[in-house]
Amino acid sequence: MLLVCALVPVLALYHFRQTRKAPPILLCLGLLLLCASLARPQTVLMAPIRDATVMLVMDTSGSMRAKDIQPSRIEAAQQAAQRFIEDKPRRLRVGLVTVAGTAALAQAPTEERDALLKAIEYLPLQYGSALGTGILVSLEALLPGAGIDAQKIINEASGMGGQRPSAQAGRSLDEKNSAAKEGQGLASSGRNRAIVLMSDGQSNMGPELLKMAELAAEHQVKIFTVGIGTSEGDVVHMQGRSMRVKLEDEALKKVSAMTQGEYFKADSTDQLKKIYDTLGHRLRFEKRALTEVSAHLALLGMLLVMVSLTRNFVRMGKII
Repeated sequence: MLLVCALVPVLALYHFRQTRKAPPILLCLGLLLLCASLARPQTVLMAPIRDATVMLVMDTSGSMRAKDIQPSRIEAAQQAAQRFIEDKPRRLRVGLVTVAGTAALAQAPTEERDALLKAIEYLPLQYGSALGTGILVSLEALLPGAGIDAQKIINEASGMGGQRPSAQAGRSLDEKNSAAKEGQGLASSGRNRAIVLMSDGQSNMGPELLKMAELAAEHQVKIFTVGIGTSEGDVVHMQGRSMRVKLEDEALKKVSAMTQGEYFKADSTDQLKKIYDTLGHRLRFEKRALTEVSAHLALLGMLLVMVSLTRNFVRMGKII
């Protein structure tokens, strides 16, 4: 059908021989676009991925009650997370994991904003911080087909004195062989998933944080980390003791680097809000897809033809 475009220069030459005048440029260009649209041209465009999922991992340890970010670290994190959820892309599924001495799936991934907002509304603070467990629980929820058993990995990590657990941990030989066959599919499945970890960086319980980041990297799940707090920190009172808690973000930086994510430092409420606005754009998962643009070319071609004809009619009282 592209050969039809050859008719345009032929008609232009015929018009020139008959009138000794060059045909209007806009008219020729419009006709070329109309002819090209007959060939049903395609182009590569970015299209949204429908099954994209993000897990919000919120630190609910006692140090999050510090007030170096007003009104407190945890309240500022809640407000920013709520804003992120309200502005999230319509088809993006979001889940919530809370982390203190252990980690719990507070909300399974869902597109329902009301359920997510309700889950974030009440987050009681508890003793301890097991950020590695939070990542592990998130991976289990993000990749249900990967065979990641969070509880078994936690138990084995405790029994092995910190030896590195992997995606194969806690499974029988048959399960491991089956997982090896599915390895290619499991690796690619993580590309549409991400974890957003919000914490002041203090992890003192559960599997090692960096080892869990390695596990996420194996499944190509990016982890975006948000360090909440200031370098000076604040004094908090816990269990009859007073202690100064500062932002410890070195581990958070390493986690994001290991998983090809990004680290953000939030040392004020306004900064935290800006970070979540930025994350909203970072987490718009898209893929390249071939899309037909025939209608667009035809519409543009018709517009150019109409402009050319109207212009000639106004100037000379005839369309050509």
